[in-house]
Amino acid sequence: MEKKPRLLFCLVMDLVGYASYAWPLFGEWSDLIWAPLSATIFYRAFGGRTGAIGSFINLAEEIMPFTDFIPTFTLGYFYTHLKKIKI
Repeated sequence: MEKKPRLLFCLVMDLVGYASYAWPLFGEWSDLIWAPLSATIFYRAFGGRTGAIGSFINLAEEIMPFTDFIPTFTLGYFYTHLKKIKI
């Protein structure tokens, strides 16, 4: 059974990822530290196949410049909950 983190946790994690925009030039460099940390947190939060695939997508999204606006954690939350009700 896959883990299912709370929506508030996912929103907070996405906000932390957005924080790099607060520092115009330093922000993109901070993603070099945040990207692997965020991917690890994503994997531990979701677990299983969703965690593995999502953490790879999260790592790629965080490490590529100017793609930090994608709410990976929140999308992962909705994916796991929609998968549960099979829409």
